[in-house]
Amino acid sequence: MDLEWNDNQPIYRQLRDRVAAMLLDAVLKEGDPLPSVRTVAAEYRVNPLTVLKAYQELVDEGLVETRRGRGMYINSGALAMLLKAERKKFLTEEWPRICATIRRLGLTPAELPEYPADAAISAANAQSATIANTTPPQEER
Repeated sequence: MDLEWNDNQPIYRQLRDRVAAMLLDAVLKEGDPLPSVRTVAAEYRVNPLTVLKAYQELVDEGLVETRRGRGMYINSGALAMLLKAERKKFLTEEWPRICATIRRLGLTPAELPEYPADAAISAANAQSATIANTTPPQEER
C-alpha cells in the first residue's frame, strides 16, 4: 500500500478506501482478520484514532465485524455489498465526468483504447501488497 497521503481527503477515509480496495482485489478475503489498529498506526505513522475511525466506517458499512478480544474480521458477504456500493458510486459520480470528458474531447468509441483486465488487477495488487504483509495470520476455526 502506498505510504503517501492525498491532501484532498481525510487520512481515515483514505485508509478505509485502501482496505476496501484490498477486499475488491482479493488481497483480503471474507473471514480474514484486519491488521491491528496499533500495527497500522505504527507502520503508516498516523494516530491510532485515525485508524480506528477508518475501521469504524467499515463496521458501520457492514463490511467488518469486531470480535471482542480477537480483533476485526471481514464479514461474510462483504465483497458483494462492497461491489454493489462501489459500482453505484462509479456510475453516479465518476462515469458522468468521464463521459463529459470524452464528449468534450470529441472522442469516438473506436478511438478509445482497450484496457486489458489483467493489467488493472496487477496494478491494484502491487499497490495493496504492503498492508497485506502486515495482516496477522488467519485464526484456526
